[in-house]
Amino acid sequence: MMSRAEILKDVVADLRIASSFVTIVPVAASKPAADGSIARATWALPVAGLLVGLFGAAVFALASKLGLAPSMAALLALAATTLITGALHEDGLADTADGLGGGRTRERKLEIMRDSRIGSYGTCALILSFGLRWSALAGIANPWAVMLALCAAHAAARAGLPAFMSLVPPARRDGLASRAGAPPGRSVAIAFAVGTLTLALALGPAKALVGLVLLSLAGLGLARLAIRQIGGQTGDILGAFEQVGEILILLVAAAFLQTVGG
Repeated sequence: MMSRAEILKDVVADLRIASSFVTIVPVAASKPAADGSIARATWALPVAGLLVGLFGAAVFALASKLGLAPSMAALLALAATTLITGALHEDGLADTADGLGGGRTRERKLEIMRDSRIGSYGTCALILSFGLRWSALAGIANPWAVMLALCAAHAAARAGLPAFMSLVPPARRDGLASRAGAPPGRSVAIAFAVGTLTLALALGPAKALVGLVLLSLAGLGLARLAIRQIGGQTGDILGAFEQVGEILILLVAAAFLQTVGG
């Protein structure tokens, strides 16, 4: 039986791995994959997302304090979250859009997704992603409500990743998704609990339920599309899943949080 010190050490290690995997913050010496460390640490992805959301919220609050309009503050908040994540998920969304939209065969789609160049589908996907998220944050406007929305979006969007990785097989044998492995059931359950709790605390139980339903439908739709077109998931597909989830939760928040704080 593990001691409390050993459990705490493992928790800190998982948090460092999750944070270093989804952000550019150098909190871990490396990014292990083949040894299963990432798969085990996936429970901490929504926690890392929560920190990303708080960073974006702090930038929005500072911009508002300096007298900038909500539209400009929203743009700066998006720039901050994109910067701290190294545009990891945006890159995945663009590659997914290019690959699934542009290739005719499975092999060609995977080849396109590995190409560092961006195409028309990827460009349009990024414009829509930034446009929808920016309009949602600008519409919410109130710094406190923006903080709730960003925390909910970044945590919940990553909370479904372990389940997606566990249920959808990797499309490649040599890709990151394959090397990382399938998260254990415990990591899937903890991530889901953290994401659900964050949603409920930020938006309230009823709105959180709406968000969970939308996230589930989006995940099922993307999983079906990925399996049908390329045979499973890749790191880019996971990035696209996070982006879609982030957009959906921000739109839900915009629909219910605009009047918070007056």
